[in-house]
Formats: sequence, C-alpha cells, structure tokens
Amino acid sequence: MIQALQLILALSFLVLIHELGHFTFAKIFHVRVEKFYLFFNPKRSLFRAKKYDGKWHCKFFAPNDDEEWEKHPENTEWGIGWLPFGGYCAIAGMVDETHSTEDLASEPQQWEFRSKPAWQRLLIILGGILVNFIGAIVIFILLIWNYGTNTLPLRNIESGLYYSEILQGEGFEQQDKILSINGEEPQILNDVVQSIIIEGKRNVLVLRGEDTVALTMSEDLGTRYLAIQNEFDKREREKKRADASYQKQRYVLISEWVPFVVDSVLPEQAAYYGGLQKGDSIVSVGSVQTPCFVQATQELQHHLCDSVQIGFYRNNQFQTASLFIGDQGKIGVFTRVPNFEIEHTDYSFWQAIPEGITYGWNILAMYVKQFRLVFTKEGAQSLGGFGAIGSMFPSSWSWYTFWHMTAFLSIILAFMNFLPIPALDGGYILFLLVEMITRRKPSDKFLEKANEIGFWLLLALLVFANFNDILKLFF
Repeated sequence: MIQALQLILALSFLVLIHELGHFTFAKIFHVRVEKFYLFFNPKRSLFRAKKYDGKWHCKFFAPNDDEEWEKHPENTEWGIGWLPFGGYCAIAGMVDETHSTEDLASEPQQWEFRSKPAWQRLLIILGGILVNFIGAIVIFILLIWNYGTNTLPLRNIESGLYYSEILQGEGFEQQDKILSINGEEPQILNDVVQSIIIEGKRNVLVLRGEDTVALTMSEDLGTRYLAIQNEFDKREREKKRADASYQKQRYVLISEWVPFVVDSVLPEQAAYYGGLQKGDSIVSVGSVQTPCFVQATQELQHHLCDSVQIGFYRNNQFQTASLFIGDQGKIGVFTRVPNFEIEHTDYSFWQAIPEGITYGWNILAMYVKQFRLVFTKEGAQSLGGFGAIGSMFPSSWSWYTFWHMTAFLSIILAFMNFLPIPALDGGYILFLLVEMITRRKPSDKFLEKANEIGFWLLLALLVFANFNDILKLFF
C-alpha cells in the first residue's frame, strides 16, 4: 500500500507540473486554456471548478456538460477526473486528444493555438518537457542541499571487487581492481555498470595482485546481462509465489568484496543451534567455496528448507557445522561491516545548484544511452508498467527516496515525451520543426490522423508493458 501510495503521489505530481508547463507558456502567449485536469474525466468529473462573474463555482461528482459554464470560454475550467491515468491541458485551437478537426472548423481566432507563430507554438509544446526536466533538477538541488552526498570511491575498496559469473566469463577474477574503462577511470561502482553494460564500452584495465591485465568485453554483454537478469527475476517470482513470506533476492552483477565474518549470532536461529560464534569467518557452503559474503548468500538460496555443511575459520582453525536453512535462505547472524571509507560531502545552497544540475544531466544521459537496449528481445522482456514502476519505491516511507524517485521519473517522463511519436509532445515538436524549415504548415486533418495513429501505438505499448507485469505476477 505504501508503494502504491508513493506511485500515485509521484505520478500525480509529475503530470500536474507537466501540464502546468503547457499552461504557463500558453498564458504567456495569450492562448486560451479551456480545461486543466488531473486524471481523465469521460462523461463525469470528481471535481470541477471555474471562475466567472467574479467568483468561483465548484461542483463535485458532476456531469461534464454545463451550459452556464460554456458561456465563459475565456476562463479555464479546473478539475480532477475519475480515471487515474495522467491528465490533460485542453488548449484552444490545438488538434490533440481533446479536439478534432470538426471542433476547429471555424475561422482561427487570435486567442487560439493555431493562430500563433510556429516558435510560440513550439515553446507551448516544449513547456511540459522543460518543466519536468527543470523540476527534477530543482528536486535534486534541494536533496543535495539538505542531505549532502555519500559516495564510496572505488579507490577506497582495498579488498577489490566481487564479480558475477557473467563477468568472470569476460575475464574478470575475484578481487580484481578496475583501473580504467576505455581509458577513463571509473569513480564508483555505478560508473562501471553504466560503462560496460549500458554504454557498451569494451576495453577494461584491471589490477590483479601486482599485475596489470587488459580485458576486452563482448559486444553482446549488455543483452546477455538482461537475459540473465530476466531469468533470475523469474526464479525469484516463482519462490515468492510458492511462499508469500519469501523475501526476493536481487541479482548482484558486481559488488564490493566483503568477507563473511560473523559479528553477532541471533538466538534460536540456525547459526545459534550450529554453534557459530562472533568472529567466525564463513568460507564454504556445502561443497562450494564462498569466501565472499555475496557468494555465501547466493549459495544458501540453493539449500532452502534443507541441511547444509558450513565451513568456517575460528582462530585460524578450519571447522564445519551442519545448519538447517529455512525458507528465507538466512542463517541468523549479523555480519561484520567492513570499514570502507565513505566520503560524505555537505553543500551550501549555491554549491548544490551546479551539483544538482550535473547529477540530473548524468541521469538523463544514462537513460538515453540505455534506451538502445529496449529494442532488443531481452530489453523488451524487461519492460514494465505501473507495477514495475511501483516496485521501484521502497515498502517503507522515506521522504528522501520518494523525492529522489519522483525526480528520476520526471526525467524519464521528459525524455519519453520528447520522442518523435505522434500524440506525444515530441510528435508535435517534429511537425513544428518541419513547418519552420519548409514554411508549410501540416493540415489539421493530417495532424488528427497522425495523433490517432500515435495514440494507438502508445496504447499498445502501455498494454504490452503492463501485460509484462501481469505475466511476471503469474509466471
């Protein structure tokens, strides 16, 4: 419920500011905005308000038709619809989902969108995208100003890194330290993932003991990773369906190399009954060597509801213990947290501005680069709808996480709306740029047909993404 609430609040906020962007530029250029709605309102609205004759008139759960209100078209009708999918800003004289060519059969009026110069119409359309991007930047600036930043530089991870099987297949060995990728030094783990998975960079230089080793990544590493991630998520969903209390695990592509050292043992748990003590260093699960914490936790998942032999060192002496692993794959210990030097930086308000701009721009660049993977089979399978977006929010409330995720989604919304697809802002932008170059304005009939085609394409994409969510729920 908390995840659903965060999703609804975030999307409502983003739709609201997006439409306010269109509204603001329309008002700047003296174009009438007939209606401004959060959510859609076929036939009836939850709430409607309009100001005329010097006062506000409000209606609740009322039909959309009102002859008295229609006598005042110069004033905007504000409302909340009952269908919680987006919202709209009905701009006079514009062919969109609220107007057809039949509505524009009369002569153009000076207060209509179609009567304005192309550059003004372009800014009105760009308004929503600009506000979404600027809104995200503002949120990032305020978060950085209030919370500062915490980073774990790769140079501070002296123990090296853990690499999943797919990366070991690319030539990495456990505890390799990454020096450079295509000649550039990555600063944090996210830089590594972005470079070799999202951007497809191939040349990696690592420090292995005292030796420097050059590795070349496969061209299809990104798509193979998505395939493995999809299969891993499928298995986790199956475990969740078999046991509703099961806590889904995440696939670890790359991580800090952290030894599994027991810091404390929980009473009446597997480790307690097996005799494990503080300071024990676990190095094997069954017949598999697991000197790293990630390796041990992953191997324990193969022994759910079963007994397994755990190998560990105590006072430099190797010992074993037989533990019964429950349905969560946990043994009941807290582990010793490594003393990695995390760098915290506080910012004044003025220092947070360039930092927030850079952070937001980097997120946009990352999303644009990874968009290429959507057009692969593996990328299409990983697409998700509202369920997938909702799962990105935590199950417990955190204002920092909520606003960070809202800003992230705002950048995605800005980018998606910029795509040159009819019915999206990007489609209008494309037609306006063509008009500005050729000096020929597309006919209203052409725009109506293009929007109709774009609408069905978007609907098909929406259905596909949410159908993926349904499949993942049951299969």
